[in-house]
Formats: sequence, C-alpha cells, structure tokens
Amino acid sequence: MNEKDIIKSSKVFSNLRFHNYKHEFKKLVKDGQNPKVLFIGCSDSRVLPNLITNTGPGDLFVIRNIGNFVPEYQPDSDFHSTAAAIEYAVSVLEVEDIIVCGHSHCGAINSLFKPTITNPDLIHVKKWLELGEKPKEFIESFGLDKKETIIKTEKYSTLFQIENLLTYPAIKRRVEEEKLFLNAWYYVLEEGKIYSYDFEKEEFQAL
Repeated sequence: MNEKDIIKSSKVFSNLRFHNYKHEFKKLVKDGQNPKVLFIGCSDSRVLPNLITNTGPGDLFVIRNIGNFVPEYQPDSDFHSTAAAIEYAVSVLEVEDIIVCGHSHCGAINSLFKPTITNPDLIHVKKWLELGEKPKEFIESFGLDKKETIIKTEKYSTLFQIENLLTYPAIKRRVEEEKLFLNAWYYVLEEGKIYSYDFEKEEFQAL
C-alpha cells in the first residue's frame, strides 16, 4: 500500500465508515478524551492496538515505538518523546492501567541477536536498541536454543519495561496507592491471541 492507496482508503473512511463513529467523535470533541488505559506497543505495522483489543475511539491512549521499549526516567530538559507521552497519560489523563505489549516476530528483538549496526544512518536506532540488552542478556543466561531465546526475550522484555516504568516518580506513587496497575502482554501474530503475564504464577497465560 502506498500513499495513493491510503488516500483512497481515507476517503472511504470519511464518506462511509465515519458515519458509524460520528456520534462518538462528537462526544469526544465535546467532552474531551478520557481513556483509562495507556497502551505501549511496537511500531510494527502488523500490530494495531485498537484492532487486536477490539476497542474504539477514545478507549486507548497509545504510545508506539521500536520494540515497545520504555526508557528509564531521566529528569533533564532533553527531548523525550516516549517519556513525555507516559507523563501525560499518567499525570494529566490519570489512566488506571498501563499495558506494555510485546509481540512475536519482533524486528527490534531479533536485531539484538544480529551483528552490531554500523550504518551511520541508523545512529538513533542503534542507541534505542540498547533498551533491549538487559532482557536479552537475562534470557541468554538460560542457555536455550536461539529460536526459544528470541521468543522468550520478546515476552520477558515487557517485564523489564515495566521495571523502567517504575522509575517514574508519578507511576511509582500511583502504583503504591493502588490507583494504577501495570500489565505485561504478548501478542502472537500468527494466532491473533494475546497472552498476559500472571505475576503470581510467574508465567504468561492466554487472555
């Protein structure tokens, strides 16, 4: 699909499908957004948050980036896109749940097991992928075969991102107050199924 195809599709939405959501959008414009869930997912074109969760306009506040990674809290004045969106969701929208959703066949996770990036045009990608090194090293310590190592890294990386979320003062405070809950999900592309991490049983289970 190229730009021309997307333009045609957008016209279909405007002329036909928008009618199905017209009243919802009018209400959202009038009342403003009030999502209860922050969904942190991968930029992968095959992972569509509203599609896989069957949710509509106004239901999810979404952050997407390569690898569904969360950088640790950095109290400086630099540009932090993911952190800024997290802060807004938590301290302005006051979401009640944060979902970090990994997925199968993740290009970001797979790239962690390939030769180091040397292309100068990918300088920011190379730096960003450092956020996946800890889960990669953790899973590698179990001595599994490569395929299983990659799959488990895709899954358990979400838990490391939750650890990073807890470095944000507002998140830590609201979690301790039981006003905010953190969730780790894993979406399997070829199954269309989502698995959620059970912190008591310490395993991923199908929703």
